[in-house]
Amino acid sequence: MLNPNLDDIQLSKDDYERYARHIILPEVGLEGQKRLKAASVLCIGTGGLGSPLLLYLAAAGIGRIGIVDFDVVDHSNLQRQVIHGTSWVGKPKIESAKHRILEINPTCQVDLYNTRLSSENALDIFRPYDVVIDGTDNFPTRYLTNDACVLLDKPNVYGSIFRFEGQATVFNYEGGPNYRDLYPEPPPPGMVPSCAEGGVLGVLPGIIGVIQATEAIKIILGSNTTLSGRLLLYNALEMSFRELKLRPNPVRPVIEKLIDYEQFCGIPQAQAEAEQEKAAMQEMTVTELKALLDSDAQDYVLIDVRNPNEYEIAQIPGAVLIPLPDIEQGPGVEKVKAVLNGHRLIAHCKMGGRSATAIRILKEHGIDGTNVVGGITAWSQEVDSSVPQY
Repeated sequence: MLNPNLDDIQLSKDDYERYARHIILPEVGLEGQKRLKAASVLCIGTGGLGSPLLLYLAAAGIGRIGIVDFDVVDHSNLQRQVIHGTSWVGKPKIESAKHRILEINPTCQVDLYNTRLSSENALDIFRPYDVVIDGTDNFPTRYLTNDACVLLDKPNVYGSIFRFEGQATVFNYEGGPNYRDLYPEPPPPGMVPSCAEGGVLGVLPGIIGVIQATEAIKIILGSNTTLSGRLLLYNALEMSFRELKLRPNPVRPVIEKLIDYEQFCGIPQAQAEAEQEKAAMQEMTVTELKALLDSDAQDYVLIDVRNPNEYEIAQIPGAVLIPLPDIEQGPGVEKVKAVLNGHRLIAHCKMGGRSATAIRILKEHGIDGTNVVGGITAWSQEVDSSVPQY
């Protein structure tokens, strides 16, 4: 429980009007609203999760909000990152977020950290804040956030999303479990697809982000009914919630210092292996592919390994759709052999990653192929701008 000194915290006439619906709640009251005004919360990320939780923390009257992010607003963000608007495309997310927060709550102190969170800066950034909220989407930063919170004894409000599913809990709060109790070891790099590859329902991060904001507010108010020790699982497609119990692992390693989290998650090793595979793999650029398509050559077949719904959005002329899952599961390999009929294989996907995977699998079956670097995204950017990007 946070125990701020409330003697110097005064609410203005505007505060009484603005937070009247809070103050009349017995569970909040005048003292609770003062707690919110005295509190400081750090949000890691201003993406899908950070957007709604920052809006509601500001509206609730949090006195100081810190934001860590180094990205800029992209058109593809606007489907779910509701704190940003079209006029902010191409500009820093933290500046966009601050602008919107101050429109909601002009008295809020907003601290901006336009930097990548690292083992070198995390402790210094976290130290001034009462609560840390993890709105990130990658495993190295999640482990870093967890370990820094453990070392500084800060509550860590966690959330994650993918496609139609999300989860939330509170880590490192009053003796409760931390992230390493849920995930002792990170998954192999590339095993968990990103939202850019797998997609995400636009309203999903709104739901999980608001749950995170709710938990942060309850921690500040001193509630004993937080999600600590409970992992909340949400399925938007089924509109269902369920819970899993979490307990501290008595034999988990003691966190004594921050480490190299990229190394811990196996990313440098995976990148080195990918570079070796890339060096051994035949590749072509989209401009080379365009020249080939414009020629009279008949000795090749272009395979598109994206999913059918992606194929509906945009196609490269003449490409034959054989999705990567079909190739991974076996039937697609026979389809490729039948389509090739002795011709050479060229494969593409959205950005080149899945088609490289397909070529590696097909090579195990005696089929050599050439990967299109950058996939259909590069095709749209460099060859045919009328092809939609997604």
